[in-house]
Amino acid sequence: MPARNSRKIYSDGGTYHVYNRGVEKRIIFEDEQDYKVMLNYLKEYLSPISKNDIVKTTFLIRNSSYVGFKRKPKNYNNQLELLAYCLMPNHFHLILRVDKGGVLKKFMQSLLTRYSMYFNKKHNRVGSLFQGRYKAVLVNEEIYLLHLSRYIHLNPYEYTKDLVESYSSYDDYLGVRDTKWLNKKIILAYFNNKVLPDFKKINSYKKFVENYKKDSSTILGRLVIEEL
Repeated sequence: MPARNSRKIYSDGGTYHVYNRGVEKRIIFEDEQDYKVMLNYLKEYLSPISKNDIVKTTFLIRNSSYVGFKRKPKNYNNQLELLAYCLMPNHFHLILRVDKGGVLKKFMQSLLTRYSMYFNKKHNRVGSLFQGRYKAVLVNEEIYLLHLSRYIHLNPYEYTKDLVESYSSYDDYLGVRDTKWLNKKIILAYFNNKVLPDFKKINSYKKFVENYKKDSSTILGRLVIEEL
């Protein structure tokens, strides 16, 4: 079973369900641009750094401009992996696998602070955007990981009635899209190898998500839905 991680003590090599919602359940993605900005931040943080990404700082001395040291943008490639995600109007879900436990805190704090600053400036508001600190649940069972991914990918259906036309990683799992900064191989491997008894008769991830008879929320329990 997953372990509640209220003290935010992370383990190396752990997989986490990370989620949060807007303060007072407010909308945190008002329009298409807001969704795309968050996805772009994820892309920047998780993609490999190229030479073009390294910029030189500039500074002024007595009205003269000088070029300083080269500066790498904030990046977490090779430190953590995004396995699945879903962005909803007033909340989000991420499944993250971390190399070093402490990097998850740095990643999430940077991501949410950066997005909050963007959102508040664009929508002319002040104050906290998210309801307290993000939630992080350690996932240490394979069956839980699979049902968690299903729960996340089904999440948009409640709002849009369309799983494909949503801001989630489901398109990648169907092979419609190939997002380079998303690792879908770990979850899909369970369906290719049939290593779990419950999935021996299921020949695709799509059938698992859309046609599996069991309700994933009953397997996940209150850990996923109690605060959303």
